[in-house]
Amino acid sequence: MIDLHLHLDGSLPLGLLLELAGLEGVALPADTEEGLRPYLTVPPECQSLGAFLERFALPVSCMQSVATLSRAASGLVEELAQQGLLYAEIRFAPQLHLQKGLTQEQVVRAVICGIEKGQEGNAIKTGLLLCCMRGADNKEANEETVRLAAAFLGQGVSGIDLAGAEALYPTRDFAPLFALASRLQVPFTVHAGEADGPEGVREALSWGARRLGHGVRAAEDPSLLEEIKREKITLEVCVTSNLQTGAVPPGTVHPILSLLRQGVRVTVNTDDMTVCGTTLARELALLREMGMTGEEEQRLFENALEAAFITEEERASLQQQLAAAFERRKGGCGPAI
Repeated sequence: MIDLHLHLDGSLPLGLLLELAGLEGVALPADTEEGLRPYLTVPPECQSLGAFLERFALPVSCMQSVATLSRAASGLVEELAQQGLLYAEIRFAPQLHLQKGLTQEQVVRAVICGIEKGQEGNAIKTGLLLCCMRGADNKEANEETVRLAAAFLGQGVSGIDLAGAEALYPTRDFAPLFALASRLQVPFTVHAGEADGPEGVREALSWGARRLGHGVRAAEDPSLLEEIKREKITLEVCVTSNLQTGAVPPGTVHPILSLLRQGVRVTVNTDDMTVCGTTLARELALLREMGMTGEEEQRLFENALEAAFITEEERASLQQQLAAAFERRKGGCGPAI
């Protein structure tokens, strides 16, 4: 019922993407949802982050105007509400939506407007994370993203993230960017421990990161894992995605439940619903097949609630809703989600 790691461009429902392409004037390779699916959802044999990231170009091309950005955000929030989520943090990179002349500020305002519209009449709260991008020539764009996050903090924006090709652009290269975020008091999470190994996780922790996007490669280093447990760092784990990108080697058991049982603050998330071909309900079903108990499921969501970039008042309200949902399940009213 809580998803902390969800990319806007990787999670658009196929029907919504058809709508956006029409508004944007983008020619699609197919004109039906099923026809589009192979171009947006990775195949089962996908086992690299590079092949995974290729699926983002098409949806990004369909979100290059105020109208399409706003509609994409509202449509995704509406979809999440229909799925029964109580809270979600949606993330995206403003700098990827400037192809037709928008500024990053215009992009952020459009997405905030769409999120607010999507929440109207729906029992869901959402936060927005602005992604900086790994790359060799986007220092200024990333700094602008951080400053925009500071300007809109508490007014639709909840924090920032660092995304992109981790193996090509090591986490250590972005230390100055997160020093800026810390000076501006912008909460942040960092994609680390996915394509790169434990060293990227150590770098992110050295900057003061309290949350890590994925972070599963930390399991390869027992001393690092002990630090994560000791410092109560939260891992935003995305099981299906990790298997598709090769963050977890093929043929091995995903470590999420093992980490949870060792006392690591792990959470369960979708990453990219469309690219991965998943939903939060499907991720939970997969974990139940792996042996997750009802108590462990509740703990995953309690971990997510503790780590969410929200006010204490919002946390208390969501805690009541979460507790009520699990009480209903205990009373025989079906799964929490």
